[in-house]
Amino acid sequence: MDFKTYARNVVLLCGLLPLTALASSAFTQDSSAHQRPNILFILADDLGYHDLSCMGSVYYETPNIDRIAREGMMFSNGYAACQVCSPSRASIMTGKFPARHGITDYIGAKSGKDWRTLNRFTKLLPAEYAHKLPAAYTTLPEALKEAGYKTFFAGKWHLGGKGSWPEDHGFDVNIGGWEHGSPKGGHFSPYENPNLEDGPEGEELSMRLAQETARFLKENNPEQTGQPVFAYLSFYAVHSPIQTTQEKWKKYRNKAANRGIAPKGYEMGHFLPIRQVQDNPIYAGLVESMDEAVGVVLDALDELGLAGNTIVVFTSDNGGVSAGDAFSTSNLPLRGGKGYQFEGGLREPYFIKAPGMTHGGARCDVPVTGTDFYPTLLELANAPLRPDAHTDGVSLIPLLRGGTLTERPLIWHYPHYGNQGGEPSSIIREGDWKLIHYYEDGHEELYNVRTDLEEQHDVAGNHPGRVSELHTRLFDYLNAVGARYPTADPTYDEEQEKTYLKKIVDTRLPQLEQQRKEYLSEDFDPGNGWWGSGG
Repeated sequence: MDFKTYARNVVLLCGLLPLTALASSAFTQDSSAHQRPNILFILADDLGYHDLSCMGSVYYETPNIDRIAREGMMFSNGYAACQVCSPSRASIMTGKFPARHGITDYIGAKSGKDWRTLNRFTKLLPAEYAHKLPAAYTTLPEALKEAGYKTFFAGKWHLGGKGSWPEDHGFDVNIGGWEHGSPKGGHFSPYENPNLEDGPEGEELSMRLAQETARFLKENNPEQTGQPVFAYLSFYAVHSPIQTTQEKWKKYRNKAANRGIAPKGYEMGHFLPIRQVQDNPIYAGLVESMDEAVGVVLDALDELGLAGNTIVVFTSDNGGVSAGDAFSTSNLPLRGGKGYQFEGGLREPYFIKAPGMTHGGARCDVPVTGTDFYPTLLELANAPLRPDAHTDGVSLIPLLRGGTLTERPLIWHYPHYGNQGGEPSSIIREGDWKLIHYYEDGHEELYNVRTDLEEQHDVAGNHPGRVSELHTRLFDYLNAVGARYPTADPTYDEEQEKTYLKKIVDTRLPQLEQQRKEYLSEDFDPGNGWWGSGG
């Protein structure tokens, strides 16, 4: 069975049950429900929808993350709030869509006239955007602190520089969170991180963050202190640079060879080549390391007697990197990946395990997104909702109880060019319909993402009424929240852009195919002691 077919059959994996199987089940709180539950929120960086065994991958191995899906509810239409990281992360913290909170690109991306310095020669100048999480917002950790929680953050932050770090937005403890969006020193110590002491040479970053989280749980055990905890474990993995040990590389190199190495790994997209196969052994090793780290924290919950009264969330901040960065993975059958306006850039693993609320292996097909975590966790914590704060999120409690939600639009706003090949666009999904508005020329595409998951059939011409309705709803929202838009670049030269794109086809594409072969060769050696990992 090929990967595409396997991914389509994901609903059969991990013992997942359809939502309808829950309709006749009575959901009741367990004996510990009168206590405030603890919360463990696990956020991966750049992990794609099909980068987990339980989501359809036959290459990556993720038994510990699969356990969360197996014991909780998997949302098959779970979305990040943006196709790149900082906006999504801000939406989790605030319950607001990026167009409302203003962080519409990863913090540090060039915008306006500064964009020209990258020599991309595009038609538009990307919109300006907010460069830090606004202090005026009441964040999720601040709301939980007010409800009596001890709050902890470990890992990637990327929501502003000093003065806008995790401790400035409601976290009592911050380990490793600062302005950098990638692991500056790599995935092995030394880390070059002002908020994370270096470990012994070769220590792996994901494991270190997991150990710090487990230590926090032990030192602040609610069974002893009586105070519930909110632990936010935000991995730098699997963001580039992709790195692993020689042992893990060899395991996945052999696995790829045994499955049969495809003769070609990439197809050319609009701006960049896009990876078509999951066979990068370095990336696979990095995925496994993160999964092992998740296992450490889950084991800590068990050993401390906390698992029975702890909510566990697992998700990612945007799609897997199929183009740009390290060109790490394939999201097929989803189109595109990180930075793209298509499902591969937006759809995510999205699991919630809430004791007393979910049956193991439940599957829900209702579209949900990153803004929904804020009100959902507040309600699960028996804390008052804050509708003026989490403006664009809704509580998913009805779904966790086996019920339904009133249909509502989900909105994305990315008035930028992605480093990975995405285009300036805004999107609305309502029901099965998804409308994409492109800012370069104003054209719009309409997809039925239930019947056309791959987004291969633009049916805008067949449904002009639907297009008009969704367009109006999309721009009524964007204009109401003061969204910023890209502007035409008066210096645009079509021939310069054609020359740039031809170079990508003639030079970058062959380089990537050659690099893929090198990674899969029996004698591959990165020449750096396997990134200081000790092999």
